[in-house]
Amino acid sequence: MENFVKIIEDVNSVVNGFAWGPIMLVLLVGTGIYLSIRTGFIQITKFGYIFKSTVGSLFKKRAKDDGVNLSPFQAVTTALAGTVGTGNIAGVTGALFVGGPGALFWMWISAFFGMCTKFSEITLAMKYREKDEKGFFHGGPMYYITHGLGNGWKWLSVIFAALGGLACFGIGNIAQSSEISGAVLGLVNVDAADPKANTIKLIVGIALAVLVAIVVIGGAKRIGTVTSYLVPVMAIFYIVAGIVLIVMRITDVPAAFGQIFSEAFSLRSIGGGIFGYVIMNAIKQGFARGVFSNEAGLGSAPIAHASSSTEEPVEQAMWGVFEVFVDTIVICSITGLAVILSGVLNTEGGLGAFASKGVAVATAFNSILPGTLGGFIIQLSILFFALSTILGWCFYGETCWAYLTKNNKIADMIFKVVFILVCVLGATGSGTLMWDLSDTFNGLMAIPNLIALLLLSGVVAKETKKYFAEHKKQK
Repeated sequence: MENFVKIIEDVNSVVNGFAWGPIMLVLLVGTGIYLSIRTGFIQITKFGYIFKSTVGSLFKKRAKDDGVNLSPFQAVTTALAGTVGTGNIAGVTGALFVGGPGALFWMWISAFFGMCTKFSEITLAMKYREKDEKGFFHGGPMYYITHGLGNGWKWLSVIFAALGGLACFGIGNIAQSSEISGAVLGLVNVDAADPKANTIKLIVGIALAVLVAIVVIGGAKRIGTVTSYLVPVMAIFYIVAGIVLIVMRITDVPAAFGQIFSEAFSLRSIGGGIFGYVIMNAIKQGFARGVFSNEAGLGSAPIAHASSSTEEPVEQAMWGVFEVFVDTIVICSITGLAVILSGVLNTEGGLGAFASKGVAVATAFNSILPGTLGGFIIQLSILFFALSTILGWCFYGETCWAYLTKNNKIADMIFKVVFILVCVLGATGSGTLMWDLSDTFNGLMAIPNLIALLLLSGVVAKETKKYFAEHKKQK
């Protein structure tokens, strides 16, 4: 059995190296560049209009939703719930330790093009979604592959749904449950090696399973309702704390940006090498963490957006631009600047000097904010970021399995029960292999999605052109 597990681990390591390797990252960012060209770089030319139509709409009286599907705002908060997670804290910190401050610049570049990628995904998800007998919309890559490319491509949609259905247990549950139990240990000041830690983890796992059950058994509408309150609160809490931290070191901010830009293009040597290109390491880490964080191109977020009560595809797709902006340009930047301003990157031994990436960023916050306030903020943020990710990915996984089982109610209930129980598995520290496999499945989801995006780019361009032409006539 041990040999079998070892073989799986070795194979997964190789496949993961491809799924999150340079070739795939170039394809992901390259697709974003191509889609940006085809849509006329809407993330620049329509930036003002997009934010007026998304954030600006929140301050206007909105029409009541249909009572079955998610409201446009619930759809985006559900997508943000699955997107904004521990990667925005721990992932960014790890990227800076490995790729240097310059990695943050390349995160911004990946986000810039990722805005258009996610816009395109959502446009297609809205256009090719299906309505069930209850009037609820189902959509995502598996639907726009089948309906957009034809039944001859259905095998590709099945592959996407299978990968998404498996990834939800690892990246969307085990990894997040583990982070939640770790955050609770930090909040109650109990070391992981303490005998009491296992008992606390089990209690956290059971409590988490009950909480998740209450939400997910209520269906997609309840998930959307919960995330519409949870996501704004947790995001504002972290953003405000980060801004306060940056203001406290405001005189060092220009130098921090200088580091980010200079090391993004640095050609200095590494480890005594003649010409070790720091820029390559910065690009790889920046692109990888950027894509992992905002998920543009992976095909997950369009699943949530497709369930919006909005009728116009482009109107809902504009929330995708906002989503990537908040996730990477705002939240990831706050984490990155905090780490750079704190000076923890100069710690002897690098990342290895800390028990985890979460501890490293907590140390960064503590070094600037008074007492242990910074660590408390990080632990609390990780707890809520991880919880929201579990809810968002439950929605994704449920939709993927519903597609594979043709909306079978028994299969749906089995999925929910297993997903809830996995919360306990993740919180108690088990399932490392499942997390590693799911990380690979998550990366591989991009392949069928990118194929569809490229082949259906003409549809996206046409829908975009039509929408803004009609908007111009109405002015």
